[in-house]
Amino acid sequence: MALGDALVALGGSFLAAGIIARLGTRIGLPTIPLFMLAGVIFGPHTPGLALVENPADLKVIAALGLIFLLFYLGLEFSLDDLVSGGRRLVLAGVVYILLNVGGGLAFGFAVGWGTREALVLAGVIGISSSAIVTKLLVDLGRLGNPESRLILGIIVVEDVFLALYLAVLQPVLSGADNFAAAAISFGKAFAFLLVLTALARWGTRLVSKLVSTRDDELLVVTFTGLAILTAGVAEEFGVSDAIGAFMIGLILSSTKAAPRIRRLVHPLRDAFAALFFFAFGLSIEPGDMLSVAWPIVIAVVITLVLNVVAGALAARLNSFGTLEAVNIALTVLSRGEFALILATMALAAGLDGRLAPFIAGYVLVLALFGPLIASRSEPIARLLPDWGRKAEKRELVP
Repeated sequence: MALGDALVALGGSFLAAGIIARLGTRIGLPTIPLFMLAGVIFGPHTPGLALVENPADLKVIAALGLIFLLFYLGLEFSLDDLVSGGRRLVLAGVVYILLNVGGGLAFGFAVGWGTREALVLAGVIGISSSAIVTKLLVDLGRLGNPESRLILGIIVVEDVFLALYLAVLQPVLSGADNFAAAAISFGKAFAFLLVLTALARWGTRLVSKLVSTRDDELLVVTFTGLAILTAGVAEEFGVSDAIGAFMIGLILSSTKAAPRIRRLVHPLRDAFAALFFFAFGLSIEPGDMLSVAWPIVIAVVITLVLNVVAGALAARLNSFGTLEAVNIALTVLSRGEFALILATMALAAGLDGRLAPFIAGYVLVLALFGPLIASRSEPIARLLPDWGRKAEKRELVP
């Protein structure tokens, strides 16, 4: 793509996302689905003006949106927040994965598209979208909520699981049987996470010196470089770039420069996150989804039920009330970037042709529906039995 064309496409994408989101927010809609809707409307798969013919042209720039989103989320927390959750936090994440991945695998076998297809559907239905979850916590002002630590724990546990899942799935899709290589791949990913965790625990002083400057310009350049570099190294080690960015944010959250970094990263986070969701919409092909409409509807219902059950169990484990349970269940409901990666892998492996349009439709419905319903969690919680007082009483018993 020529430079002029690339700049027109990039500027048009930002502008289209901004205009449509601005119109939607006037009637109370959250920005996430509106950014994606702009991508669908002005994408190559919808009749009319196509701002971007090839979604891959925005791949790197869109990736910055996910990186800055998770980097900001890391800045809002500290390692003590995660450690304080301890065993209950990990247990909640494991329960969430077992229910959702198990339900996705059962659904995959039930539709009868094949064993390898069922393994792909287990990941599609079982893993939530880190980008959408993060943006929701920010947009809804829930970063300070106690259940947000638990939601964050679920995301981290999911990523550890993803390292193993992808390592095992890749040889299965390619027809190989080299599980020793899969184990090595998982070991590398897990070791990298341990290194970052150790750095967050004991390397804060070293990192603090690196970002120690009174000049805002130099601080922006430094933390941007750290976020992107760590995300890239994480990707090379088999951990998602998003979690790499989150971990470096977690490390910087304990430095004296953290308040300034949070302030300075805001405009970067908002601008590139909008483009990330716009690029997400570019990959959706609305016309191909009609042939798999019923499987999509069934999968969405299954996902909603499983998330409600998982949210209730996670809340019980942490003595939270009904509102917190609903917040957990609905915040992690959306599916997104990881499901689209699996769709790409399925196409490359020559799996059932119905799989790609199913994934696209399923992701689109939940990416639009998830933020809408999550923003209305309080009125939903009022309709359900409240166990918050019971939990409070249990805590008072010696």
